[in-house]
Amino acid sequence: MILTDTHTHLYLEQFDTDRDAMIQRALTAGVKYMLLPNIDSGTIPRMMDLCADYPEHLFPMIGLHPTDVKDNFESELAKISEILAKNKFYAIGETGIDLYWDKTFVGEQKTALIYQIQLAKQYELPVVLHVRNSFNEVIEVLNDVADQKLTGVFHCFTGSKEQADQIISYGFKLGIGGVLTYKNSGLDKVVAEIAMEHLLLETDSPFLAPVPYRGKRNESSYIKLIAEKLASIKGITPEEVAAETTKNASKLFKFPQ
Repeated sequence: MILTDTHTHLYLEQFDTDRDAMIQRALTAGVKYMLLPNIDSGTIPRMMDLCADYPEHLFPMIGLHPTDVKDNFESELAKISEILAKNKFYAIGETGIDLYWDKTFVGEQKTALIYQIQLAKQYELPVVLHVRNSFNEVIEVLNDVADQKLTGVFHCFTGSKEQADQIISYGFKLGIGGVLTYKNSGLDKVVAEIAMEHLLLETDSPFLAPVPYRGKRNESSYIKLIAEKLASIKGITPEEVAAETTKNASKLFKFPQ
């Protein structure tokens, strides 16, 4: 079984005490490919160094996380653009709009998102969208900029069937994570109605651990639990889920296999 974790922050300090062991656990669990979303210019060196240590398994993205869009966002985007021009990345992200934590910089978040979408088009890369309490705002942006060149994934999708259909209509995938295993999330009922070709698996490690690890540190090996839950919902085997979602991820991110 070959699994792909399309969203995992393996370079964060939560893994400083056991990072290599944690990555080995993922590889042993069949998680052959892991895609690392960026947060800001300060996390790029650690992320790239880690990917260089595991070049056959870890693949970096580059972007400015919406909760890190502050007064200095223009200089941050300039740094990201400069680094992108000189290095290989597999996606722009994560970017998006987050209205859960702080609405102070919502205008700047939108400007930063549009800028990063343009980078994605320029470099023919998918864009990884963080959408928290901001579905309508992100869709409004996509209405203005979506075209045949733009593709990507709505990371940590937890929305309705109607929202899923709208996302799919733009040519985007849905990132399905640990929330799928939560008893009262309702995500299982939505995912049951969505074709496998539109789904990706992700952990968002170290956040949003699936049951039975909910509330604890998440890690990429737990993607297997999400695959098993999705398999039970779809009435197929975990191996089939792994094969389908890895195929979807490979097609979107174009990482070497």
